Amino acid sequence: MRTSNVCNSLINKGNFAKTKWSLLPIPHGTIPEPKGVDLDFVNVAYSHLIHSDWEKLEGLASGLNPFRFKHVLLKIKNDYVLSHEFYKWVKVKQPVLLTLETQSMIVHILTKHQKFQSAGSILRGILSSSSADFDLPMRLFEAILYSYRMCDSSPGVFDSLFKAHAHLKKLRNATSTFRQMKDYGFLPTIESCNALMSSMHSLKRADIVLSFYREIRKCGISPNVYTLNMVIAAHCKLTSIEKALEIFHDMGDMGILPTVATYNTIISGYCNKGLLTSAVKLKSAMEKNGLKPTEVTFNTLIHGFCKEGRLQEANKVLSEMRAKEVAPNTITYNALINGYSQSGNSESGYELYEQMQRHGVKTDILTYNALILAFCKEGKTKKAAYIVKELDKQNLAPNASTFSALILGQCVRKNPERAFQLYRSMIRSGFSPNRCTSERLMFSFCENQDYDGAVQVLREMLKSNMSPDSDVLSVLWDGLCQNGNEDLATLLQNEIKARFPNCEVSASDQ
Repeated sequence: MRTSNVCNSLINKGNFAKTKWSLLPIPHGTIPEPKGVDLDFVNVAYSHLIHSDWEKLEGLASGLNPFRFKHVLLKIKNDYVLSHEFYKWVKVKQPVLLTLETQSMIVHILTKHQKFQSAGSILRGILSSSSADFDLPMRLFEAILYSYRMCDSSPGVFDSLFKAHAHLKKLRNATSTFRQMKDYGFLPTIESCNALMSSMHSLKRADIVLSFYREIRKCGISPNVYTLNMVIAAHCKLTSIEKALEIFHDMGDMGILPTVATYNTIISGYCNKGLLTSAVKLKSAMEKNGLKPTEVTFNTLIHGFCKEGRLQEANKVLSEMRAKEVAPNTITYNALINGYSQSGNSESGYELYEQMQRHGVKTDILTYNALILAFCKEGKTKKAAYIVKELDKQNLAPNASTFSALILGQCVRKNPERAFQLYRSMIRSGFSPNRCTSERLMFSFCENQDYDGAVQVLREMLKSNMSPDSDVLSVLWDGLCQNGNEDLATLLQNEIKARFPNCEVSASDQ
């Protein structure tokens, strides 16, 4: 691994004279030379170490202090294996000696010998040791900086620190370290920058991905295909497909060839915007350029067509997928089953489920929830109950979506009492019914003119600090008033108005 130097990068690009950066000098950290007893201790410890005489070293453990530990490390710094073994020995025998300064020294030794994995493990351990110590990242950077020249280190040490923050998903600390590195003339490798951008993506921070990308480009760090794939993905997530395409078209000029992942990302961006014709055309262009669509490509298109209710075209993609010997997987079938569920075609969804079983494709909770919802939307609660039993056979537990679908099924059958029992079971199981489920149940009680039941659901909603839509409330108020419960209606109106001042709670005009 090679870490770029800001000065060299800018000089090579002819931009050094134009930059306003004023690089800070790397400080010369020093420690006093050992004398007398300290010198004797260091020399004896050194002799035991180079002769691998760990038994004799045991007798010195009680006399080891940070000053002596540092000097022993300096004497053996050219032997990274021995240095690392000594560090691990001290960690067991005298863990109190592992200060930021002594740990920085072993990190220097390891990174200089390109043992980045071991160095990264130590750095992540330090940074994870105290989440309440907000100054720790700054103090660690300073410890590494001040021992840099003393240990005759390499720039890779700063790259390792930056990457440690990235892997821990400490975005603020990573970007702060990036700026500090830059101040002293060091930049992380593009691989480490990619690690940070990947963490940003996993935390759904596409905005900072783009901001950080602009920063590294200003610094002269050259992206690779993984960098650009993440930038394209960030633009797509922020619904800026046009900017994603700009990056895509610029890749050739940058000497970077798009990969299957590049095409898949833009195809997904098109599908999310409903631009399915463009998505299909891009898949064709991908094949013309010698890249084979993967299950991700086909699944993305199938999901896109299903989301738009275009199930015939989704099935054409499935046929093409099979023709090209790309095996449909759980995601493929789930997208199609859910598509049929949304379109009110439970039988076709169930046929796909049977296909999954015949072909040995694994089912998951999403498969069963899509089937349960499909049957429940059509009021086929017995078939839904059968699927719930299958869920149990697979050792899969019902989740919030399962309960919501079952409640809907009972409401469709105009059986709000049974639906309310499921509603209560859902809450007892640790799930919170959402607004849509609660409102549908309230409306079902009102349809049956069971306004007491509707009030029970309303009270459950209020416990969760959730207020129903004004249209549902209006139906409830009208029903209560028509049945001589004006006082209860007024009481509930006042309670809701106190909690939700902007909520419309009045009964409709008769």
